[in-house]
Amino acid sequence: MTIHAEHPFRDPEPDPVRQLRGRLGGTVALLTSGEGVDRAGLTVTSLVVAAGDPSYVLVLVDPDSDLADAVTDTRRAVLQLLSWDHRGLAEVFAGLAPAPGGAFRQAAFEATEWGPRLSAATTWAGLALEDDRSVGWSSELMLRLERVEVGADDGPLFHRRGRYARG
Repeated sequence: MTIHAEHPFRDPEPDPVRQLRGRLGGTVALLTSGEGVDRAGLTVTSLVVAAGDPSYVLVLVDPDSDLADAVTDTRRAVLQLLSWDHRGLAEVFAGLAPAPGGAFRQAAFEATEWGPRLSAATTWAGLALEDDRSVGWSSELMLRLERVEVGADDGPLFHRRGRYARG
């Protein structure tokens, strides 16, 4: 075994677009959809809230993800903001950490009319899919805000340049 200073998984030819996106950073959110065994979720930071009447959340997700399928099938989703205490859960839903029994068994979730909601999330929104389209290598989900609950903002979880940070 040799020891060297380079990161063993770093792309030898970094993608400048991914590097730009990584430098923007943002609050880590969990987008969930579906019911029962058909539940799906994905950790996301590529999103924007567009205020208006009605208001929308625009989210970029992997078009091959189970979440993209669940949202387009049910036309409903829940967006919840994660806190520093949820960083392990963020890793699970990003597919970067093991999840014995499945991702939804790693924390308490409750059913809502929009899909599964992380019980511990103090800020969350119920969303209805209005449109989806391909943008670059992602699917853009245009989700209409139907319900918004804004709670305490203690210790939000941020993500920047591939690392979590405490807010």
